Amino acid sequence: MSYELTIEPLGQTVEIEDGQTILDAALRAGIYLPHACCHGLCATCKVQVVDGEVEHGEVSDFALMDFEREEQKCLACCATAESDLVIEAEIEEDPDARNLPVKDYRCEVTRIEDLTPTIKGIWLRPESGENVEFQAGQYINLELPEDIGHRAFSIANAPSVSGEIELNVRIVLGGKGTTYLHEQLQEGDVLTLSGPYGRFFVKKSAQVPVIFMAGGSGLSSPRSMILDLLDEGFDMPITLVYGQRSQEELYYHNEFLELARRHENFAYVPALSDEPEDSSWEGFRGYVHDAAKEHFGNDFSGNKAYLCGPPRMIDSCISTLMQGRLYERDIYTEKFISAADAQQVRSPLFKSI
Repeated sequence: MSYELTIEPLGQTVEIEDGQTILDAALRAGIYLPHACCHGLCATCKVQVVDGEVEHGEVSDFALMDFEREEQKCLACCATAESDLVIEAEIEEDPDARNLPVKDYRCEVTRIEDLTPTIKGIWLRPESGENVEFQAGQYINLELPEDIGHRAFSIANAPSVSGEIELNVRIVLGGKGTTYLHEQLQEGDVLTLSGPYGRFFVKKSAQVPVIFMAGGSGLSSPRSMILDLLDEGFDMPITLVYGQRSQEELYYHNEFLELARRHENFAYVPALSDEPEDSSWEGFRGYVHDAAKEHFGNDFSGNKAYLCGPPRMIDSCISTLMQGRLYERDIYTEKFISAADAQQVRSPLFKSI
């Protein structure tokens, strides 16, 4: 059984299957609804039901209070249709968004490489032969064995690369998903993924210099976006400030050095926070935010900044950028929020993108 879902103020009507969430139906139709945790905990996806009946699903009483249910509000990430629906959502038009529909892909693992002692590169090719269409900076959900569920990973290659996508996966101590991918996944295995997801992409239409600040495997999205910008001939200054603990964890280092040699508008600033003092390293020693502060002379005005990495790194970078005269409207972050993390989400400083 299916119903009709009409989304205002767009006036678009899409099909929603029995048991399918409002959010999933919208995303698969190429319509972006604001969302973050996808666990019914953060309230980012709250919408107004104008007409029709919904089953709310498992949502937090803090994210959707009793009086809001009485006012016919629901959380799109959990609510399913029990009749034809009309909803009203806060949808912001973005001239740089491609609004690609979410699709499912059955993919073969074509290659697995150790990029660092803790990060593996995993390449996936759809069995259908089609390309996974995405916007640089977006991510996919990878379906793992039933006792693990799905996990989100940013796409590390440029959209122009055809045939397969690359994921960079850092092993997390005690993490079922990353442990499986590091220790059990084999070339030739078949996995299902869905995507693309996310609103983390370069605001190209602004035509201003861009700064990427990344740490650890958070390099995935910036790498995709940088390669995409250079492929398209973007002529504004591009700077990547990338941090790791030591040289052995610094991956794609030579690639970025070569890109900086070939492109006058691209600057690469690697930073190591825990490199032995007697090593051969001649680059910056310290954290990403400190490296950026030194490189830009503590003046970030006139740029747009894109941040990817551990929460503590992102928080430090935001503080440094704002102290250096760059403010919320020009700072963009992408944080994957687990069910456990989402319970701590109440009033984020920055709107999820």
